[in-house]
Formats: sequence, structure tokens, C-alpha cells
Amino acid sequence: MPEPSTSLSQAANAYSSWARMHPGDPPTRQPVHTVYGGADLFRADTARRLGDLALRSLETYAPDPGTLASAIGLDPGLAETVRARVKAKLETEPVEDFRIDFEDGFGNRPDDEEDAAARQAGREVARGIADGTLPPFIGIRVKPFSAELAARAARTLDLFLSSLLEASGGRLPEWLFVTDPKVVVPEQVAVLADLLDGVESRSGLAPGTIRLEIMVETPASILGPDGNCPLPALVAAGRGRCAAAHFGVYDYTASLGITAFHQDLDHPACDFARHVMQVALSGLGVWLSDGATNVMPAPPHRVADGAPLTAEQAARNRDAVHRGWALHFRHVRHSLRHGYYQGWDLHPAQLPTRYAAVYAFYLEALDAATDRLSRFVDRAARATLTGDVFDDAATGQALLNFFLRGLACGAITDAEAAATGLTRDEIATRSFPAILRSRRNR
Repeated sequence: MPEPSTSLSQAANAYSSWARMHPGDPPTRQPVHTVYGGADLFRADTARRLGDLALRSLETYAPDPGTLASAIGLDPGLAETVRARVKAKLETEPVEDFRIDFEDGFGNRPDDEEDAAARQAGREVARGIADGTLPPFIGIRVKPFSAELAARAARTLDLFLSSLLEASGGRLPEWLFVTDPKVVVPEQVAVLADLLDGVESRSGLAPGTIRLEIMVETPASILGPDGNCPLPALVAAGRGRCAAAHFGVYDYTASLGITAFHQDLDHPACDFARHVMQVALSGLGVWLSDGATNVMPAPPHRVADGAPLTAEQAARNRDAVHRGWALHFRHVRHSLRHGYYQGWDLHPAQLPTRYAAVYAFYLEALDAATDRLSRFVDRAARATLTGDVFDDAATGQALLNFFLRGLACGAITDAEAAATGLTRDEIATRSFPAILRSRRNR
């Protein structure tokens, strides 16, 4: 295993190579979630169908702002705004990122079944490109590149991509990812990078078009036997393709011997792993994503043959959904407080609370952030006039990032961002130092 400094250097060089190949990358937004679903169930309109189910859940179990606030512990003063923006999001862009799953969500099936599912998924993505129904980010999760499953993972990837390219006439979604699960050693990532090199070369695609992401699901991915953190080396093995690292809560905690009753996203052992990921991958251009809440907000009673639910059954449904919502809301807020702005969602009824938690996170701090950023802008203008040095650009950038993320996901409106004193063009630079330079040159 390379020394940490060597690994960091390799990963940084890989990211710099990626940036040279793709001017303008990384994307101007990071999705707030990744929704996973079994590959055999994926269709071109899956995102819209999930959105419709999410809207139905919202209207059924939180028909008004007060009910939503009491169900999840939301500040009642924000409830009306949050619910309205969540509803608008579910109507227009219910899913930001979707992963077509050939691993846990698909299971181990006969080869002919997985072959058929891979081909079908490729054709459905192609249809989604043509119909304009795909979420902004999409990809597949293959099986691990372990000794036992590497051949199966490679075949699924090849069948999916070849079917997609054939059906689409060589077109790919703008942001296409391949998720590499249960990564432990750099060779697993390197194999996937080699496969993607081959696909791009054969298909005439620009090098680095298809991104990969790693899943951190074992203690060995956090701390190696030599005491070093393997994460920078894992990223470097992607040779500039590694765009994200996703934390797998349940595999990780199970590997530590934590019992099922205590396997939870906000377990202290998970916080340790998340913090190591943050420190080890800081500055490498790699998105961080948290894990999932595996308690679903699903009603136990369903309408059968048109027969209405009894009052008792309806109450049990409401209580079950509200409990699931409250837990998911708490977990998302925990992730956000720890600087993890993306996480997994597994059920359509989790979409309302995903967006409710994200929107509340930004709206709770909006007034203070607006005041602070406007003061920074004002100080920058006065520094220009007086010749003083304005040297706290790092804090200004952190505040600007707050607004950029909030705008991208729909939590903050353009009008609210404009209250900072920044113009739309200035915000679009995504760089507080660039804003300072521009104002000094006026």
C-alpha cells in the first residue's frame, strides 16, 4: 500500500487529468440523493412513476403543512413553505439520481436472467434519452469485482452499455455512472476503469465519458492492515474516473459485529467512517454520499378489491408512515449536519422527507446566511475602494456554496439568493474569489 502522501498525490493527479479531459466538469450540481431500484423493474419512466407515488404519499399522509410538521418534527414556521416546495419538486423533478441495481436489489439469479435484465435496462435508458424522461443523473450498480463475481459484473456492464449504445445510436446520458460495490483493494477499481476504457475506445466515445463511483462498505476500506487509509489509492486507481464515494451503512456496521437492532445510519461507528472519508478525500473532487434508511414508510394495510380501509386500519397506516418519515427525516438531517449532502433512498415514500429535510436545512439558515454573505460582499466592495485586503474568501466561498446547493435542489429561490447582493452572473461563477476579482476591477 502506498504511503498516504503518495496515494493523495496519485488521486490528485488523476483528478487533474480528469479536469483536463473534461473542461467544465465536475457537474454544477451534486444530486441530493441516489434512488436505488432492482434492474429488472427499471423502465424509462421510472422516475416519473416514483414521483407520482411520492406525491400520493404526501397528499394522503400529510395533506396540509401542519400534519407534515407534526409527523416529522419540522419547524411549524417553515412547514407551509417546505411542503409547497416539496410538492413542486415531486411534480417537476422527483428523482435527481437513479441507480439501476444489479447487486443487492437484484440478487444472485441465473446468468440468462441477468443477461436479459442488462439488455433490457440498456434499451430502457436509451428510450428514456429519446423521451426525455430520465433523471439528471443515472447509472448502474454491478456486482463486486471480486474473484467470484468479477466475470459476472463485467458481462453485465458490457451487455448494458452495448445495448444502450445500440438502441440510442451511440448516445449516452449526460451524467452516466457505474457503481463499484464492496471495494477493498485498488485492483477492483482498476479493472472497472480498464473495462470503461475499452468500451469508450470501441464506441468512439471521448475518454472518461463514463464515470465510476466506489462504495465504502467495509472497515478495510477505511483503515488498512498497515494503519494507512486506502481511500486515496482506491480513488487513484480509477485514473480520474472516480466521481463519488458512497458509504454503505449496513454492510459496514455488520462487518464490525454491530447487531441488527443497533445498525443505524447515525451510529457513532458510522460517524467515524464518514469523518475518515471526508478527511482522506478532501480536495480530490470526489462527491461523498451517505447511506440509506432501511425502515420504509410503508403502510401495513392496502386497499383490496376496492374495499375501503376501516378507520383503525387507516390510523395504523398513518402512524406507520409517520414513524418511517420521522426516522428518515432525522437521518437526512444527521447527514447534512456532518457535511454529507447526498444519500440513498430506497422507497418512493422517502422522497417527500428527503426533500423536506434538505429544504428545511437550507431555509432554517437562510436569513443568517443571507446576512453574512451580503456583509462579505459589502466588505469586499469597501476593500476595493479603500485598498484594504479582504482575505476571508474561504468563508465567503463556503457561504456561496450554501446558496449554490440550495438553488440547485430547489430549496432556495432565485429571489432569495438575490437578497445577498450577488447578481445571477456572479453566483453562476461559483467562485467567491472570482467575484472579488471582478468587483475590484470595476
